[in-house]
Amino acid sequence: MPRPDLNNYLSYLLASANRTMSMGLGKAIAAEKMTEQHWRILQVLSDENGRAMGELAELVLMNHPALTKNIDKLVSRGLVLRNTSPDDSRKVLVFISNTGLAMVQRLTAQVDAHHQSIHKVLGVRKTEQLKKLLDDFVRDSATHN
Repeated sequence: MPRPDLNNYLSYLLASANRTMSMGLGKAIAAEKMTEQHWRILQVLSDENGRAMGELAELVLMNHPALTKNIDKLVSRGLVLRNTSPDDSRKVLVFISNTGLAMVQRLTAQVDAHHQSIHKVLGVRKTEQLKKLLDDFVRDSATHN
């Protein structure tokens, strides 16, 4: 019985591309003992506005238990802080620390270098096309589901 070629399935290609990108990014930031998830969290918080856990989970594409575990690690390293909301004492807000901001600056250089390596493989034009296609797909899928 012939087996279907997984490369015919968009879900497989997206998962494979995500795995490739994650592994490359992980290597790029490993010297800082950071994970891709940590980088996403710090990148979002780097605007210094602070975020509620629910909002942050959505922005960094993580479920609440995984986000809590990652925030705990970042708190222990002094990269983020938790505070109660001034408007609602039941709500926890997460803020980046000055140490976290310095980390984001170091990580940005490494992440940008990783993305430059993607440009070398695909070329700038194809990379930008791919980003636009993926952005359109995510946005359009959200409005149709």
